Amino acid sequence: MKRRSFIATAAAVVAAPAVVRAQAANTPAIEQVKQRGVLRAGLSTFVPWAMRDKQGGLIGFELDVGNRLAQDLGVKYEPTPTAWDGIIPALLASRFDFIIGGMSITPPRMEQVDFSEPYSTSGLLIVANSKIAANHTKIADFDRPDYTITCRRGTTVPGVIGRLMPKATVRQFDDDAQAEQEVINGRAHAWIASAPRPMFSALNNPSTMYVPFKEPFEPQREGIAMRKNDPTTLAALNEWVKARHADGFLKTRRAYWFETRDWADKVA
Repeated sequence: MKRRSFIATAAAVVAAPAVVRAQAANTPAIEQVKQRGVLRAGLSTFVPWAMRDKQGGLIGFELDVGNRLAQDLGVKYEPTPTAWDGIIPALLASRFDFIIGGMSITPPRMEQVDFSEPYSTSGLLIVANSKIAANHTKIADFDRPDYTITCRRGTTVPGVIGRLMPKATVRQFDDDAQAEQEVINGRAHAWIASAPRPMFSALNNPSTMYVPFKEPFEPQREGIAMRKNDPTTLAALNEWVKARHADGFLKTRRAYWFETRDWADKVA
């Protein structure tokens, strides 16, 4: 009897972590955040969504959004910088609770994750080298076999280029700065990224870069991404987004980061 009791107790100890994991998996993510006291959000650096300031900290629209959500939940905010092309796998592996990083809502992504209602709208802009790709006024002008278009790896842009500019060569980079620099140096004809970054590139490099058309040519909607099959968390996030639209928080913060350059001197 003693031996059987010992074996049963040992088996229970071994099984306990699995039980805890199962219970955690069945607990809505929003409740896990409250119990932990920390909101962990995945993001990647995209100007002006998320950027490093001169002290090495993170600033930007997404940091304001994440901080406000954490504040409203009564918890601390912990942004988790992650390579963009691996950010959904990291979410699915539970490295963080949500992606609050300017992620566009697209059908392929919706097969992997759920999205809150959109908390922001943006779109893609193109900025071109004024010496080797001058005087263009429409997307079709860039659909040429002798043209190279740069973009960031892991974004929706490669697919958009393939659909709208199939004749052009696509070159993908790990970050926007590399993609931009190729165009500034004349090694590529144009760079496509989410607004307003291409506009800032033209303002910062007036002798080299220009924006052929000011309005985004591919509208996008951004939502908070979360793991699937969690209706309680999804409902809570949707209610939060609705409330922050209603009180003007999202509109005010987006206007600051996207329509002004008042923050530019803070960026590293």
